[in-house]
Amino acid sequence: MTVLFLMLCYYGINMTKQIFMTRRITSRAEEMLRAAGYEVTVSKKNGVLTRDELKTALAEQSYDAVVSLLTDTIDADVISVMPGSVKIIANYAVGFNNIDVSAAHTRGMVVTNTPEVLTSTVAEHTVALILTLASRIAEGDRYIREGKFVGWDPLLLLGTDIKGKTLGLVGAGRIGSEVAGILHRGFGMNVIYCDVNKNEALEAVCDAKYYATHEQVLREADVVSIHVPLLPTTHHLINAGRLSMMKKSAILVNTSRGSVVDEAALVNALAEKTIRGAALDVFEFEPKVNEALLEIPNVVVNPHLASATEETRTKMAEMVATNIIETLEGRNAPNAVA
Repeated sequence: MTVLFLMLCYYGINMTKQIFMTRRITSRAEEMLRAAGYEVTVSKKNGVLTRDELKTALAEQSYDAVVSLLTDTIDADVISVMPGSVKIIANYAVGFNNIDVSAAHTRGMVVTNTPEVLTSTVAEHTVALILTLASRIAEGDRYIREGKFVGWDPLLLLGTDIKGKTLGLVGAGRIGSEVAGILHRGFGMNVIYCDVNKNEALEAVCDAKYYATHEQVLREADVVSIHVPLLPTTHHLINAGRLSMMKKSAILVNTSRGSVVDEAALVNALAEKTIRGAALDVFEFEPKVNEALLEIPNVVVNPHLASATEETRTKMAEMVATNIIETLEGRNAPNAVA
C-alpha cells in the first residue's frame, strides 16, 4: 500500500477527493468538506447553470461528489456525462424531483436530500403568508408606498379573520401537520385534510377530520394550504374545476411546488372572484412568474423563500456535507433516497 501511494504521488496523481457545487450555498458545507480534506470547486456563475454549462462543468474533472440544487435538472442525459468517479449527488433540498434517481442508481451513485430540517421554517412561513393575505398586509404596504394613504377610513382594505375558521390541508405530512398545529392551537382553526394516508397523530393533536377526496376539503375550507410533492399525480392538482369548488371567501396558499397549481386557471379564478385571494411562494414556470398574477391586488407573491432562514439553510448545508463525507468514507449516507 505504501509503495502504491508513493507511486501515485511520484506520477502526480491527485488522491484528494474532489467536490463540485453547482452554486454557492451557506459556507458551513465548504468548511466541513475542506476540514475533511476534500477539495471543493464552486461554479463561478452567479446563477443557475444551463444544461450545457452544467454538462461542461461536470466533465472538467474527475469529481467524487456533486452538490446540486433544486434548480438544477440532473436528468439521465446530465448524469451520463458525469465522471465515473462520482459516488454521490447530494441535493441541497428536501425534494429531489429534479434528479433522475433511477439513472443515478444505475451508475452506482447515491442520491441524498435534506429532509425534516425545513419543517418548522416552512410551516412558519406558510402561516405568515396566510396572515398576510387574510389581513391584506401586502396591499396596505403598497397603498402607503404609492402615496394613497390620507387618513383612517372605516372601509379601507377590509380583511378577514381566521380565528374559528376551517383550515384545509392538501397533504398532511410533516410541514402540513406543523401548519395545522400552529393555526389550531394559536388561532382556534378547525382542521380538515386529505392525503394518501390518514394521519392519526394529526387527528389526535388537532382534532383534525380526514376526507377521502380533495374536493371535500376544497368545498369546506376557508384557507386551503398545499403541502404535496410534485408527482405526475399532483401536477395541476389544483385546476379550474377544483378552484370552482372553493368558497368565494376562501384563500389559497402554496409553499410546495409551483406546478401543483394551474396558474392560468388560478389567474382566471382570481379575476372572476371565484376565490378571495392567493399567496404563492412557488410558481409553475419558476423563475418566470405569470405577469397576470402581478396585476391582481389580492395575490401575495414570494421568491421561493419558505426555507430561507440562516438557521435552516445552515443545517441543510451541514446535512449535505455529512451525506458526502459518510458516502466517500465508505459508510451509509444518513439521507439516501430510494
